[in-house]
Amino acid sequence: MRASIRSLYLVLLVFYVFSAQSQTHESGVRQGVLDLKGKSLKETSVLLDGEWKWYWNRFKQPWEVDTDFEYIHFPTLWNNSTWKGQPIESQGFATYEMVIVHPAAGERLALNLPDVYSASRLFVNGRLVAQSGVPATSKDKSVPFWSFRAVPLPAADTIRLLLHVSNYRHSKGGPYQSIEIGDAAALASRDFIGQASDLFLTGCLFMGGLFFLGLFVFGQHDRAILYFSLFCLLYSYRIIGTDRYVLHSLFPFISWFITVRLEYLTLFLGVAMFVEYTRALYPLDGNPRILRAMTWLCFGFGLLVIVLPPILFTRLINPFLVLMFLYIGYAFYIYYIAARHHRPGANYALLSTGVLLTVFVAINLDYFGVSIVGKTLVFLGYILFFFLQSLILSFRFAYTLKQARQQAEEGLVAKSEFLSTMSHEIRTPLNSVIGMMNLLQAENPRPDQEHHLEVMQFSANHLMSIINDILDFNKIEAGKIRFESIPFDIRTLVRNTLESYRTYADEKKIDVHLRVDPSIQTLVIGDPTRTSQVLNNLVHNAIKFTQKGWIKLSVDTENQTDTQITLKITVEDTGIGIEPEKQRLIFDRFTQADSSMNRSFGGTGLGLAICKNLLALQGIELHLDSTPGRGSAFYFLQTFQKSSQPVPEAQTPVKVLNEKALEGVPILLVDDQPMNILAARGILKRWGAIVDVAINGQEALEKLESTKPFLVLMDLQMPILNGYEATKQLRARGINVPIVALTASLVPEIEDKVREAGLNDIVLKPFNPQELLRVILKYTEH
Repeated sequence: MRASIRSLYLVLLVFYVFSAQSQTHESGVRQGVLDLKGKSLKETSVLLDGEWKWYWNRFKQPWEVDTDFEYIHFPTLWNNSTWKGQPIESQGFATYEMVIVHPAAGERLALNLPDVYSASRLFVNGRLVAQSGVPATSKDKSVPFWSFRAVPLPAADTIRLLLHVSNYRHSKGGPYQSIEIGDAAALASRDFIGQASDLFLTGCLFMGGLFFLGLFVFGQHDRAILYFSLFCLLYSYRIIGTDRYVLHSLFPFISWFITVRLEYLTLFLGVAMFVEYTRALYPLDGNPRILRAMTWLCFGFGLLVIVLPPILFTRLINPFLVLMFLYIGYAFYIYYIAARHHRPGANYALLSTGVLLTVFVAINLDYFGVSIVGKTLVFLGYILFFFLQSLILSFRFAYTLKQARQQAEEGLVAKSEFLSTMSHEIRTPLNSVIGMMNLLQAENPRPDQEHHLEVMQFSANHLMSIINDILDFNKIEAGKIRFESIPFDIRTLVRNTLESYRTYADEKKIDVHLRVDPSIQTLVIGDPTRTSQVLNNLVHNAIKFTQKGWIKLSVDTENQTDTQITLKITVEDTGIGIEPEKQRLIFDRFTQADSSMNRSFGGTGLGLAICKNLLALQGIELHLDSTPGRGSAFYFLQTFQKSSQPVPEAQTPVKVLNEKALEGVPILLVDDQPMNILAARGILKRWGAIVDVAINGQEALEKLESTKPFLVLMDLQMPILNGYEATKQLRARGINVPIVALTASLVPEIEDKVREAGLNDIVLKPFNPQELLRVILKYTEH
């Protein structure tokens, strides 16, 4: 914060230096005459300030001679003037007259003629050269208008100026700004630069306001962004609609009664928006009642502008300027407190408010005639202020995005933990259901019971499929999918995939076809699990959405070298097909081509999304050709590295369920769930195993001190002592018996912990009895 204060002091010092250097003009009108003999105006300009002849309530014509005049200091408002020793009102009309003596030859001169309250016309050497509005001797004939213009002067030794001014609409009357004389080219160039800078700054503010407004409407609904956008839009008018009145130059027929209201409204409402912006930006650092009162006071001023005539509401400007300085001072205090509390962007807010305060001081000193400030200084001040305010909102936006990202990451972690926990809690009882069902199927059930068991098995497998789909998609979204690179037989994989669905197809009386290119003679290197997952989803979908006809799984060789082989894997069907406009939608999560299909065909709508994402993670695109009513074909091209191992001639069958494959093999089953123990022990005993049971890790340690089983089936999540710690302690004691994790936890989430603990293998609950047997035989057959 100290750095911000030092930066503010530096900015104020620079502003002061520029302000002091900007007052470089000279003046010296004496008794209506400005003598510029021998003085060149090519390098400098002169203000026509001083003693002008003044004719009150009279429009003197250029050809007339009138001695009824007084000398008055120009420029001076009528509100502060006297005529014949008596104070005058701000309403009326008058003539100003002076002579410039300039014998310098070859110089082209011009005047910078500012606006007056509230209509004027200028004669030069008896010729009308400029007019703003229609000055007149009565209110009904007078038309107010404000403009700033450069007026070329004739090449003459003596230049006579006659200025008519009238005012009947404004609370102030007469001239309040200096007329400047100088080199025509220099003044025109400076005027062009001034107008261009006003237009540039207006465009920046207006487009910035629209940008922040769009950010509020279409992005984050942050009220600070809304109020700052409205402040920019309102204040953009003040740049182009005041001071030089560039807007009036572009549209000379615009109504003064509209523009004067816009000039005051944009000031009052712009300050109100800045107050609300400050309140929304740092709500904890300012008094909300004070800020709310400020806002309503500004709106009250704005309402008076709408309902009152200009001659009344223009009297509000001076008291409002006092209030505005108080507002800016209070905003400066709020930003100081915010900076002390280390609010996002508060240092920039403090610095920008100091800049704005300096600019407003300079502008208002110029308005009251106390000081003359360079336009470049004001322009740079505005640019710096809005740049710093944009930085504040950028910090705020970035801070909000950071918080949103953190919340999203926390939400993803919470979702992942929730799904992992729910997966474990669902798989555990489902393991008991499937285990008991397998036991019942092995006990020669009656035909009607066998049918009921098949329904139960189908429902259990369907539930497992839904759980696996949801978990797989969650892992894909979280970026936790891992791909293996191991040799596998693609021919056996596709054959087994199709055979696993043959019963489902037979129930629907659908033919199943398989075609594998005979040129595939070696194992390929890839991830058989993920490839199988993709094919399972595609084959399952093909059968599900086919009512009659056939499905076909084909593997064709597209290209083959000594080290690589590119395969085209296609799943075709004669099913319902997909409309062209809906073919992209089906790859979205939880989406089917028609919402009514959810009832007709069921499913989560995740299968194709999983397939697409699994392939995309490997740089592979899933394609679709479909004709409504005739069927669909899903296919993808995948390049595999070829293994040196040839395709095996035949696969060794796994011992079937009712054989005594584990006759006399002692196994220690460690699990805390009675139903899981009942199901697993029943299956193991049918294979002939001698089963001992421990209900937690501590009890397993005690039993292994006195018994030596061939193998331990260890649950991982148990009370007293979990499976990880129990295994670590067993390995520390030198017990090297094979230990297989029998768990409902997801394998990718636990395999590192399993390896570190010293377990030998993992079987996921609910387990397939054949898979469990295969793993046990791997460690008991020696």
